[in-house]
Amino acid sequence: MDQVLQQILAYAKAAWHRRWWGVAVAWLVCIVGWTWVMMMPDRYQASARVYVDTQSLLQPLLTGLTVTPNVDQQIKLMTRQLVSRPTLEKVARMTDLDVKAKTPEQTETMLDDLASRISIADTGRENLYTINYQDANPELAKKVVQSLLTIFVETSLGKTRQDISSSQRFIEEQLQQYQQKLVEAENALTEFKRRHIGMMPGEGGNYYSKLSEAAAQLRQAQLDQQEATNRRNQLKRQLSDEEPELSAAAAAVSNPEIDGRIQALQKQMDQLRLQYTDLHPDIQATKRLIEKLEAQKKTEAAASRADPVGAKIQNPVYQQLTIAIAEADATVSSLGARVSEYQRRYNELRNASNMIPQVEQEFTQLMRDYDVYKQNYDALLKRRESVTMSGEVESKTDTVDFRVIDPPFVPSQPAWPNRPLLLSLVTLGGLAAGIAVAFLLSQLRRTVTDRRALRELTGLPLLGAVSRVETAESRRRRRKGLLAYLATLGGLFAAYGGILVLHLLVSRAA
Repeated sequence: MDQVLQQILAYAKAAWHRRWWGVAVAWLVCIVGWTWVMMMPDRYQASARVYVDTQSLLQPLLTGLTVTPNVDQQIKLMTRQLVSRPTLEKVARMTDLDVKAKTPEQTETMLDDLASRISIADTGRENLYTINYQDANPELAKKVVQSLLTIFVETSLGKTRQDISSSQRFIEEQLQQYQQKLVEAENALTEFKRRHIGMMPGEGGNYYSKLSEAAAQLRQAQLDQQEATNRRNQLKRQLSDEEPELSAAAAAVSNPEIDGRIQALQKQMDQLRLQYTDLHPDIQATKRLIEKLEAQKKTEAAASRADPVGAKIQNPVYQQLTIAIAEADATVSSLGARVSEYQRRYNELRNASNMIPQVEQEFTQLMRDYDVYKQNYDALLKRRESVTMSGEVESKTDTVDFRVIDPPFVPSQPAWPNRPLLLSLVTLGGLAAGIAVAFLLSQLRRTVTDRRALRELTGLPLLGAVSRVETAESRRRRRKGLLAYLATLGGLFAAYGGILVLHLLVSRAA
């Protein structure tokens, strides 16, 4: 860090020895710069502010019914078009600038100069724009801004309507094409259905689901038929073990009806005993009923013993089994018919296995194309109505409202150049140029300012140094030189201040 400071001090000392060159260059640069700044022509800036109101009352009411244009994007495009060549040519004609241009080269120069002085900026607030133009003639600057403002409003009003008209023509062309495709697809579907009557896929599924359903129905019918056959065979075996007729005594001893009622009453009494004692009225009533049935059974048995020994009666069990077998035979027959029908359907589907999938595939493809055409056609119809309504809204209402907040205005003071700032920059530049020249000369013609510099320059060891003895005369001359230098430098700043004061006086007088 010390070495760096020493190096900087060495450079400063070396530049100090060339200070008169530096102040001379500073004076030269400042005089030339001040003269150039003071001779620069004044330019006046005309400006106007316009507000673009995009909040229309109809916009929320017509949401979904009309096409809402991207107003922000259109406004940004229009602001860029204001500096395009056709717009600049139109502005030149409106302000008579094209009269001064006699040749194509002059016209190009005039248009380039016009474009470089136009600025369109967003003020930072929503949809608020500022149009600026600078020129030496304030009236001309005002005319240019007014022309740009007029073009800005006119361009915006017609752009949306042109877009809507182009959209309508495009949608009408697409509708005609899709209508033709839709008619062709409908004719193809009608012809296909006529050629494949009875083989069209139904709404219940495709061919493979129908085949699987028929196979499942066939297996279920076969299973039901097998169960009914087994039940019928079991009934026949039971019938073979029964006698068609019974003797009266055997029938009386074993009366199945009375035995069944007695067993049911005994079960009921067992259930009652789980809740009540034997003295309960319900249990007592059940006992008395069982006793009556037992007595009835004994009475019938005594009566049967009084009959002749050879009396015969029909066996009720045999009769019931005979009826059940007849019903089972009928069930087996009906299930056999069902199995035959399901088998026929299954065989038909199996035989048509090569044709039906192909028919379904062709039909699916035709329906897919038809659905696509139908969907696009319906969508285009809705878009056409939406665009038509948008055109009506655009032609009868103002979706975008342009409001001129500030009309074109030219201040009395010029906007360019900013002479105080430029004079200050010239002064600082002159001082910087003087310092740079002094430093450059000190590096081109280097001098030894101290012992360290001499040792670094020669690379030899330093044995000693002779100090300079200052006399009164030398000190007086050095003091006079320093005062002269400070006076010269102070004169530079005094001249800078005088020029600033002169400029302010002239500006106030104007």
